[in-house]
Amino acid sequence: MGYIHKSVLLQETLAWLDVKPDGTYIDATLGGGGHAAQIAKRLDGGTLIGIDRDEFAINTSRQVLAPYADRAQVTIEKANFGEFAHRANSSRSLQADGILMDLGVSSFQLDDGARGFSYNHDARLDMRMNQDSELTAHDVVNQYDEARLTRIFRQYGQERWAARIAEFIVKHRKESPINTTRQLVDIIKAAIPLAARRDGPHPAKRVFQAIRIEVNDELGILEQAIQDFVGVLRPGGVICVITFHSLEDRIVKDGFRALSMHCVCPREFPVCICDKRPEVEILTKRPILPGNDEIANNPRARSAKLRAARKI
Repeated sequence: MGYIHKSVLLQETLAWLDVKPDGTYIDATLGGGGHAAQIAKRLDGGTLIGIDRDEFAINTSRQVLAPYADRAQVTIEKANFGEFAHRANSSRSLQADGILMDLGVSSFQLDDGARGFSYNHDARLDMRMNQDSELTAHDVVNQYDEARLTRIFRQYGQERWAARIAEFIVKHRKESPINTTRQLVDIIKAAIPLAARRDGPHPAKRVFQAIRIEVNDELGILEQAIQDFVGVLRPGGVICVITFHSLEDRIVKDGFRALSMHCVCPREFPVCICDKRPEVEILTKRPILPGNDEIANNPRARSAKLRAARKI
């Protein structure tokens, strides 16, 4: 398969899912298939449904999950997890005992320099998780106006120098298009003052993250997908979400909280008239973080956070 896949917060996720041998489970973000394989390993007559929009992830997961075909009914579908969740919830044809969403970019996407996700490899600006999608990083960098670029870098990347980087990008592309990751990295470095580049992460990290989120609409589909997936769960079923970005984590946290509320009436109402009932019980009052050993073994796990909720 050409790369080493390390599943993040694996044991913690499996503990919350508490896989039943004859249960039905959905891995909504297959990636390298690590979590899915461990779920399948615990099935005996159950069902595993794997979802991913990346063709490489689909093909890789087919190989990883092949040894478990005699233990479980394994179905793999190429889809955006938001689209799948909405379809499954609307049709009411599927009930799951557990659902996993492992968000963010996969290791193989970062390690494959040709995909344009990494600031450490020189490649054409792309960053599409689904290679059939129209919008690319090249489009964002070369077509978005300065104000829009600033907003994306600030909102999705929490980049202090968002406006200055956007200004430098627009100025550069007036002379020639920005075609490669190396060109973009050089522009970002030129925009950020030297003193601000001496410490902290790679100067391009936050901008690349912001562009990737924009290209793949990673935050736009998340909130509704959580609601739809909870609708797919059986009573007692568990949804686990692993995030790698503070904005993702906030959406998950707020989504679980809204689904767990007993009342959504305005505070000034003397009595409840909304008749809302909680749909989930939050299992993780605070997010579960990777331990020091896991971070040492897999530095990419450093920013991971796991939240879980059980369908009532």
